[in-house]
Amino acid sequence: MARRIVVTSGKGGVGKTTITANLGVELAKSGERVCLIDADIGLKNLDVLLGLEDRINYTIMDVINDMVEPMDALIRHPGVKNLFFLPASQIATKDMVSHKDIERIIERIEEHFDFILIDCPAGIEKGFKNATLPAKEALIVTNPELPAITDADRVIGLLESQGMPDTNIKVIINRIKFHLMKNGNMLTKKDIENALSIDVIGILPDSDEMIIAANKGVPIVLNDSSKITKVFNNIVRRIQGELVPVEADIDIFEKSGFMGFLKTLFSKS
Repeated sequence: MARRIVVTSGKGGVGKTTITANLGVELAKSGERVCLIDADIGLKNLDVLLGLEDRINYTIMDVINDMVEPMDALIRHPGVKNLFFLPASQIATKDMVSHKDIERIIERIEEHFDFILIDCPAGIEKGFKNATLPAKEALIVTNPELPAITDADRVIGLLESQGMPDTNIKVIINRIKFHLMKNGNMLTKKDIENALSIDVIGILPDSDEMIIAANKGVPIVLNDSSKITKVFNNIVRRIQGELVPVEADIDIFEKSGFMGFLKTLFSKS
């Protein structure tokens, strides 16, 4: 059966949906059969980031209301053969969906996939429970800022209260600004791991390249020459069980000098 992973943050605006899209594509590129589910009912964005907004015939609400079979509602990505997508509805509300609805959908499709990634809406209300309760694992996206870390800590507590083991929860740090790190004005990987008591599985820099790709509706990982793509590849390999040091994400940008200093800083206990 598929590994069920929810990508969440608690706080909005940290880049969660962009990371969901790119992780899904990179997993599929590696040969995994992947389904992305947009659980952000009423505020869908994942279709736009995947460049699939013009291909939607059915949404998750059509499946819930038994208007179409789940596999028939999935959109196959035209450029990534192993990637499928179940879009959210923009006209529905979170109150029209329960976590049991999403659970039933997953149960009916999971034999066809290796990974099911659920894009969780921001906040910790009903939409959060709809997306997280059917999941077995979680990736928490946070920025290296105290408000985002505080929200991430709250989300970890909620996931644990729902019965998810902390070993199944990992953190992705997004939008690292290296110049602030050098000056000691931004939290490090070790700071965040100490604050959350959860392992970091990936480090992504603040990147204009990511913003441009998102605005074009083209996941950055479709560009094999991008350094960001190499970071996502590292994260995917860790998800698949490979022992790739997280500091390797920094090495991608430069292996000596300033980045070497940052690597040492990230590794400090």
